[in-house]
Amino acid sequence: MKTAMRAKDAARLSTIRLILAAIKQREVDERIELDDAAVLGVLEKMIKQRRESIAQFEKGGRQDLANNEKAEVQVLTAYMPAQMSDADIQKEIDSVISATGAAGAKDMGKVMAALKAKLAGKADMGKVSGLVKAKLSG
Repeated sequence: MKTAMRAKDAARLSTIRLILAAIKQREVDERIELDDAAVLGVLEKMIKQRRESIAQFEKGGRQDLANNEKAEVQVLTAYMPAQMSDADIQKEIDSVISATGAAGAKDMGKVMAALKAKLAGKADMGKVSGLVKAKLSG
């Protein structure tokens, strides 16, 4: 935050303040101190909200607001761990499916629960869900 202040980077500074406020709000609401995994969950939620807003703004013809949201997403993703490659995601899916013995779409919840623990913050869970669904139905 101090670096953004010194660089007079107003967009980055406001996004960092939003992150800190969201983390603090969750800590106060739940009366706990968030660990790294919970902080990543907060960041993921914020990114998801921004992406939904971008889609709505672009649909509504408000490119200026969509650009603001895109800038916030860039700042937020800088604080996330590196994303896994598609090949690595497929390997994880295959290993979890074989470990759980999942046979069809009815076992998707079991597979996703195991994957969420392993891939949290490292992969887009919406994308992972689609891959698992294709794998189990195919």
